[in-house]
Amino acid sequence: MRSRSRTRERGFTLIEMMVAMALGLVVLSAAVQLYSQGVNATWSISQRAEMQQDFRAASDMLTKDLGLAAAGLGNNVQIPLPAGTATSPVYGCSQTGCYLNGTGAAYPAQSAKPYLYGLMPGWKFGPTLLAAQGPTDTTTVAYTDPGFYLSCYSAKVTSSTTVRFTVPTVLPANCVLPATLVAPQAVNDAVVGLTPGDLLWFSLTNGVGAGATYSPIIAEVTGVGSLSGTVPNQYYDVTFATGDALKMNQTTATSGALVNVPNWTGSATRLLVITYYLDNTLSPPRLMRQVSGHTPMPVAENVVHLQFSYDLYNSATGSILTDQSDGGASNNLTPSQITKINIKHMAMNSTLKGAKGGYQGLDLQTSVSARDLTFKNDYPQ
Repeated sequence: MRSRSRTRERGFTLIEMMVAMALGLVVLSAAVQLYSQGVNATWSISQRAEMQQDFRAASDMLTKDLGLAAAGLGNNVQIPLPAGTATSPVYGCSQTGCYLNGTGAAYPAQSAKPYLYGLMPGWKFGPTLLAAQGPTDTTTVAYTDPGFYLSCYSAKVTSSTTVRFTVPTVLPANCVLPATLVAPQAVNDAVVGLTPGDLLWFSLTNGVGAGATYSPIIAEVTGVGSLSGTVPNQYYDVTFATGDALKMNQTTATSGALVNVPNWTGSATRLLVITYYLDNTLSPPRLMRQVSGHTPMPVAENVVHLQFSYDLYNSATGSILTDQSDGGASNNLTPSQITKINIKHMAMNSTLKGAKGGYQGLDLQTSVSARDLTFKNDYPQ
C-alpha cells in the first residue's frame, strides 16, 4: 500500500494579504501623485508658453504702432477737421457700430475746432473690468500707409462728395516706387486698394504761384468706382458721401471738408488711424485694434487691464512733464507736444485656471519714444 502524503499547500495569510495591499496602495498613491504633479507642471508650462506667445505678439504690435505715430505726417502735425457743424468727427467707429464704451471718441479741439494728431490719448475712454482699477484707457495713433502709392495719382475735387483720381501718364517727382512696381497700384486694387472706411488725407491747392492757396482735408471713402475714360485720360471716381461712420464728409462744414474746396487739385495719401481698446462685450475680454472706419480685429484674449501715460514738452515754459495720464490736457497742452508714450500696464491672464484655482498673469510696462512725435529737439552743444 502507498502511504498518503501529509504535506499541506499553504498560501498567504489574511494578515500578509492586508500588509501587501497596504504597501501596494502606498506605492500606487505615490505614483498617482507624481503623475498628477507632472501633468500639472506640463499644463502650467504649456499655459504660460501660450500666454507668453500671445502676449509677445500683442505687445509687439502695440509698440510698433506707437513707434509709428505721426510717421509721414510731418513735424508737429495737427490737421484741421470739418468744423462749424453740429456733429463733430469721431474715431473708434466702423460701418457697423462704435466701440469705445459703445460710442465714438471726439477728436481733440482747439478754439472749438477739432484736429487730428499723430497720437490721441484716451484716458478712461475704455470699459471698467475691475472696479478697484477703474476705467481702462485707449490710445489712438495716426500715420500714413507706406504700402499704397496713392500719392502718385493726381486728385481733383469734382463735387462736394466726389474726387477724381487721374491715372498718371508720367509719374510725378514725388512718386518713388519700389523696384517691384513699375506703376502705382490701381485705386480699386483688390488687395491694397481703397475700400469704404478708408481715410484719405488730401493736400489740395487752388491757384498757382505765390497766389496759390493750400488746404489739408481728411475725408472717409464710401465708394470706389472702376477705371473709366480712355488713354491718356483714364481715372477713378471715389465717393465721400455724407452719413459716413466717422462723420468726416460733412457738406455743411464751414471749413476742413471737401465741400469747402470745389475744383481744387492736388494729391492724397491713405491715412491709418489706429485705436487700441479693450472689449468686454464678450468673455474673456480682448485687446482690439481698429483701423480708421473698418471692423475691429482682436489682437489677444484675456487682456484684463490697459493703462497709458505720456511725457510732454511744454514749449511755453521750456519744461518737461512726465507721466501725464490725460496726455497733458489738464495742463492745457496739446497732443502735438507728446514726446513719449508710457505703457503703464497691459495685463494679461492665462486662458484657464491652474491646478490650485488661480490664473497666471503677465504685465507689460515699458515706454515708447516715437520719433515723429517729438515736439522739439534740444541737443547739447
